[in-house]
Amino acid sequence: MRNKDFILASASPRRLQLLKQIGIKCKQVIAADIDETPLHKESPKNLAKRLAEEKAKKVAQTNKDTFIIAADTVVACGNRILPKAEEEDQARTCLKLISGRRHHVYGGICVITDENKVISRVRDTTVKFKRLTHQEIEHYIQGKEWQGKAGGYAIQGLAAGYVESINGSYSNVVGLSLYDILQIMNGNGFFIK
Repeated sequence: MRNKDFILASASPRRLQLLKQIGIKCKQVIAADIDETPLHKESPKNLAKRLAEEKAKKVAQTNKDTFIIAADTVVACGNRILPKAEEEDQARTCLKLISGRRHHVYGGICVITDENKVISRVRDTTVKFKRLTHQEIEHYIQGKEWQGKAGGYAIQGLAAGYVESINGSYSNVVGLSLYDILQIMNGNGFFIK
């Protein structure tokens, strides 16, 4: 077992909490400032993977001999990529679109080991929302939980009551598939107890 430092290449407090939940304590949190604009005809799955890799590689440039953990979440209806809602109208549009429908949450993960090995994965979780009423959407908008969230919602808050079904990793929808992180770490010499 190697004893190395971990750096989370994300400003997400949810990801930091998830890692702590499974015993991974990050020495540093460094937000990687990258362009998150999808490439022409880029699929949601490929976007999630590419963004996680770009975040990890950017932070790794100035941080050697450590484990870099990066992630990105992309929410999509079909091939339509939903934004990280920054304004009420964006969140409202997202909620109307996923109301009564299944959508996919793609969680891109990239780990760069202390030996500069790059491991990437994408976890796909399918979430089905109940049909939301106008009042439910407006109530959710007023609560502000949607701010900065992919697809305009946070499953760990009020939106949990809107989820009719989920197929796949719950932690992936929150922000990071813990199963995948454990498999990557355990497979690369850092055994989490």
